[in-house]
Amino acid sequence: MTSVPETMRAITLRGAGFEHLALEEVPVPRPGPKQMLARVDAAGVCTSLIKIVEQGASHSQIHGWDLAEHPLILGDEGAVTILEVGAELEGRFAPGQRCSIQPAVDHEPVNWRERYRNNAEGVAKVAVGYTLPGHLAEYILITEETIAAGCAIPLPDQDMPAAHAAAAEPISCCVSAQEHHMHLAQPGPRQKRGAQPGLKAGGVAVIVGAGAMGRMHVDVAISYKPRAIVCADFIAERLKLVEKLFAARALSQGVKLVCVNPREADLGEVVGELTARLGADDVIVAVGSKPAIEGAQKLCGRGAVLNLFGGLKKGEDVVDLDTGIVHYREINVTGSSGGSPWDVEHTLGLMAEAKIETAAHITRIADLEHVPEIIAMIKRQELDGKAIVYPHRRVDEIRSVERWTAGDEQKFLAV
Repeated sequence: MTSVPETMRAITLRGAGFEHLALEEVPVPRPGPKQMLARVDAAGVCTSLIKIVEQGASHSQIHGWDLAEHPLILGDEGAVTILEVGAELEGRFAPGQRCSIQPAVDHEPVNWRERYRNNAEGVAKVAVGYTLPGHLAEYILITEETIAAGCAIPLPDQDMPAAHAAAAEPISCCVSAQEHHMHLAQPGPRQKRGAQPGLKAGGVAVIVGAGAMGRMHVDVAISYKPRAIVCADFIAERLKLVEKLFAARALSQGVKLVCVNPREADLGEVVGELTARLGADDVIVAVGSKPAIEGAQKLCGRGAVLNLFGGLKKGEDVVDLDTGIVHYREINVTGSSGGSPWDVEHTLGLMAEAKIETAAHITRIADLEHVPEIIAMIKRQELDGKAIVYPHRRVDEIRSVERWTAGDEQKFLAV
């Protein structure tokens, strides 16, 4: 534990556009009786930052704040160590305790209501890194909203690498998506149906897209132990990476991992051979592609779940859906956006039990000053994987890594 300085470095946004994004020296916030101050040990740089930077006050989660007068501290993904606990929270949290924060806070605004449009009337949900202070700073104020919504989640293993805990939120989005899969089962013809959440154990799952989120889906899917996972992508290098990262662990869990490039093989034929022509049990479209969605529905078997995980641009989000497939095969179509505190907590548990390969998803290590460059890289689609920033560790340049283990972090922070 170290003393808290009066100022800190933070990534701020003072208006719409990248010219309003900057690394600044700002005052360290002081916690009230129902708040906490924490040190940010590691923070993730999320794709959603592009939208908030480009839209500024018009973003749906900013609710009209005057960013020039009240700049935001960005960053919705992070791992923290609590330093100061407000008097009214003693006994619930303690200094030195490490947490991961679920940024989607299902609670109405408590603080700064006057900054919201119409004094926050009608606002039922807020977010860390939006109107609540974010993780792309050396310290973070954890407010009443976050605590009341159960979004400050203690790590199950206090020795968990900070980078892994910071990656819990994006991985939890895949956990949430897969928990949206509901398979109906009827024990007997005169017995009531029951619903089982998650991918079908012993079934066949298809994941369309092998980018960063697609790989997270493959990683999480293995924990449900389907009989086979088919991962499809047009980019051969991505499929090779999926095999390199997950084939051995899938095999150890009795899961057959099959990677398919639809330009080289018929995806429907591959799924047909694995399922005796009955179709897949779970199909996840992890790319924002209209043709991918329209093609994926044809892979579904009877009682399957089709998950539209990859979002489409507004105005381009209407697709052709074969209602005959939905009707006669009795499939469920679902989707999800983000997750809940349970999803983050469950993800942390999977990490602690080594049931997912968190190290495999981290491909860049950087300092706070590199955040604008990383966001630009994401926008140009030059970054495939998760970028992690250590606010208290200075580095001269963005480091590319194949994976980032607990040992890697220990060596990095020891310098």
